[in-house]
Amino acid sequence: MAEAVSLIFPDGSKREYDAGTSGRDVAESISKSLAKKAVAIAIDGELIDLADPVHNGAIEIVTRTDPRALELIRHDAAHVMAEAVQLLWPGTQATIGPVIENGFYYDFKRVHPNSGEDWPFTPEDLTVIEKKMREIIARNAPFTKEIWTRDQTRDVFAEKGETYKVELLDAIAADQTIRIYKQGDWFDLCRGPHMDSTGRIGNAFKLMKVAGAYWRGDSTKPMLTRIYGTAW
Repeated sequence: MAEAVSLIFPDGSKREYDAGTSGRDVAESISKSLAKKAVAIAIDGELIDLADPVHNGAIEIVTRTDPRALELIRHDAAHVMAEAVQLLWPGTQATIGPVIENGFYYDFKRVHPNSGEDWPFTPEDLTVIEKKMREIIARNAPFTKEIWTRDQTRDVFAEKGETYKVELLDAIAADQTIRIYKQGDWFDLCRGPHMDSTGRIGNAFKLMKVAGAYWRGDSTKPMLTRIYGTAW
């Protein structure tokens, strides 16, 4: 039988849980209301998904109003923005979308369906994207994590024409786990963590501007369009 997991809570109390117990289970064991507010957990200061199994250490239940949740909100908003763009303009490639100091961004490669030429986004597109983001957030799809093999990941993204994702995959060290995060039918290659659903983002977000950005910051590589946003 697997050993029990020992957790230390912020008040100094200790509790033991069965191996495989999730962060959400721990939150529910404290109170149902806390579980409803929880968006992630931290063990020894490291944020992890609510659905992840807990391990020995000092645990904190992170709610949306916790300052540490802001990075998760912005990270999730970047994923929602990428989904919105690909729903609005199928065939657009989503490359990378990190959180930055004052918000987030995502780099895209869009080509015109008729000419096949580069088709950069414009400031006028932002309002359309924001509207679609609000629809996705209202749908409140859960974020779920899957572990894929490297070959499976390469095949899926290659079939979708996501050549930049394949290049990102090839840059991941061989000993690293390949994580795929889904929000309904849409999914992305991502290390995580994420909140438990798109609805947790709320409507306090704004897309700020568009800019050109070379792929991987290399001027010898293709020019992409970067869309900046923020959330709070």
